[in-house]
Amino acid sequence: MSTSQTPAKADFDVIIIGAGISGINAAYRVQTELPNATYTILEARDTIGGTWDLFRFPGVRSDSDLHTFGFEWRPWQPKKAYADGQMILDYMKDAAATYGIDKKIQYHHHLTAADWSSADQLWNLQITANGEPKTLTAHFCIMSTGYYDYSKPLDVEIPGLDNFKGTIVHPQFWPSDLDYSDKNMVVIGSGATAVTLLPVVAETAKHVTMLQRSPSYILVRSSNTLQERVMHAILPRWLALKLVRLTWIIIPWIFFRFCKAFPTAAKSLVLTLTKTHLPKGTKMEPDWVPSYNPWEQRLCTSPDADFFVGLKTGKSDVVTGTISNVSADTITLDDGRTLHPDIIVTATGLRLCFAGAVALSVDGEKFDSPSKYIWKGMMIQDLPNMAFPIGYLHSSWTLGADATATMACRLIKHLQTQNVSAAIPRLALGGKEGMEDSSYQMSSGGI
Repeated sequence: MSTSQTPAKADFDVIIIGAGISGINAAYRVQTELPNATYTILEARDTIGGTWDLFRFPGVRSDSDLHTFGFEWRPWQPKKAYADGQMILDYMKDAAATYGIDKKIQYHHHLTAADWSSADQLWNLQITANGEPKTLTAHFCIMSTGYYDYSKPLDVEIPGLDNFKGTIVHPQFWPSDLDYSDKNMVVIGSGATAVTLLPVVAETAKHVTMLQRSPSYILVRSSNTLQERVMHAILPRWLALKLVRLTWIIIPWIFFRFCKAFPTAAKSLVLTLTKTHLPKGTKMEPDWVPSYNPWEQRLCTSPDADFFVGLKTGKSDVVTGTISNVSADTITLDDGRTLHPDIIVTATGLRLCFAGAVALSVDGEKFDSPSKYIWKGMMIQDLPNMAFPIGYLHSSWTLGADATATMACRLIKHLQTQNVSAAIPRLALGGKEGMEDSSYQMSSGGI
């Protein structure tokens, strides 16, 4: 549904919320696809980068290759397809500076509430700017706020954790002065963070145990494949970069389709590959065989088999079990086994957070987002002129976020061409038939 009412003058045509990878990408699309539009980026923190500035735990890296996780308009050029957090942050800063996007960012601008005015056909944004209240208006908002809470980790109840007298750390808020050299560490969890963290801390710590309730699939990927080296050797650089990126899009997609079409064969294949990287004589049960099929939950990635190095040297191990209790210096499992860490790392996931916890309303009435459907994976039913760049679960985040940003620009351009002021997704009578009530088609408890 569209509205052709004459809009009031706004401070900006487009306001982008968030200067992370989705926000920087959205800004590029706005300034190239809508060259006459005015826009700004509001960032609550004091720097660019989002996740890649916030996360500082040892070994932090992307779980996706940077050829597809990076920007389509700024090809990833280093030879390593998997990069650490600092490399990603530097890449983002360079991309933003090259295209003048960094000049459009207003830091310390925390959006707290957004109200759509039907009378004025624009968004009124309530902001805390450097500690002071501020209001800005926009015809269209792009909410590049990611999917998790920046200020609070996921609460997971671990019996007796408060009794522990050692150090407890959550990766999201890793202390810069934490000294784990010659310490015994237990990392609770088996997701991407745990798999990323373990091989790096194992280099310095006395010993590291990854304690999991159940196993995850860990897929070994080469960070510099043979086909990439061949392409760069025989093709012009610009063409090699395009083809390398295309390869990283197509091959994982084919593998994903294979996993969905032939789950039993896919499980057998992944477990066979995993076994080749384990120390000789390692039994697959119970530590390495997940209870689900590949891509019913996200696969963890181990670039160049880094996760398995510590297992072979004895610097790290994996234990499967449920925590019965934590005492001052001991973790006791249900089966009676005990672990004696100096440091416990709770790599138990991220707390989901929609739209940066911004209070949304339409004409002063609270907007009930959970009761609504999503249009084209981009807009929310009954919510005017607001797009939400959400990445893919089965591929690189940025591919999905870029598709959303590109479509948002097409929509804005269409509104301008038709002299229409607002686009509002509506659910037709009987429109729920055949629609999914959940957009999250995975069995995992987190993302």
